[in-house]
Amino acid sequence: MRDQYIRTLYELAKNDPRIYALISDNGAIVYDKYKETFPDRLINIGIAEATMISVAAGMASCGKIPFTYTISSFLTMRAYEQIRNDVCLQKMNVKLVGIGCGFVYTYLGPTHHALEDIAIMRALPGMIVLSPCDSKEVDKATRAAARVNGPVYLRLATGQTPDIYDKECDFELGKAVELRSGNDLTLISTGVMVFESLKAADLLEKKGLKTRVINIHTIKPIDQAAILKAARETKGIITIEDHSINGGLGGTVCEVIAQSKQKSAPVSCLGIKDVFEHEYGTLDELKQTFSLDAESLANAAYKLL
Repeated sequence: MRDQYIRTLYELAKNDPRIYALISDNGAIVYDKYKETFPDRLINIGIAEATMISVAAGMASCGKIPFTYTISSFLTMRAYEQIRNDVCLQKMNVKLVGIGCGFVYTYLGPTHHALEDIAIMRALPGMIVLSPCDSKEVDKATRAAARVNGPVYLRLATGQTPDIYDKECDFELGKAVELRSGNDLTLISTGVMVFESLKAADLLEKKGLKTRVINIHTIKPIDQAAILKAARETKGIITIEDHSINGGLGGTVCEVIAQSKQKSAPVSCLGIKDVFEHEYGTLDELKQTFSLDAESLANAAYKLL
């Protein structure tokens, strides 16, 4: 995901001199090509995330399109006041790119896990929240973010993320993607958890269950129509996210259903419980620890139905 984001930003910068890359003393190596081609449009602010956001807001007020980039937990929490007051309150055209979302920084521990970012970013008026599932969606989401005149939070994992799409994918802001059809159960997931959802659907199919899999790449604004359709047509909904169960994708889905006042299938929200996680290991090991691996998801589906 990270490398695809850098490649796409490079292509965008070639065609739009308003685009700048701001970093907070990380990512310097992966930006080498960008820096060589656009030396005046890569600015290393240093380990000062709040300052980076304020600088970006000032640049946006002068007609620039700054893409700020750093570790998600530092970006969304250390600089939250500046994101709220300098960017969102002033409706500035600033793009926030958080890398290492969820618990993909497995060995760096809870200080580097971003398990609250969806909740705090979607609470901000005017903020768009994007959570692509693979490199092809990262490309589409980055291009979409550049076209939006306003604040966007782009939530990325890092390293090698399995591909979901084997060819070019359609991408429309606020429009969910139904990756698999079915009327027994719906799995609604986002980001890196889409891959586990598809594997869980395979396991469920072997048990005779036809599972609908919905990829929510835009958490705000969310596709209400797709959620309500699933609530009417299937016997249960499970939301799956590498985020706290408080205020994330699951909470958003439940808000949509509750506010619609329509009858709904039961909903189960899977994610990180209301605790600070102190587990270490590989990404696959942590998915198993948090019951977010495919087998655990399939078992949760059996229980819900």
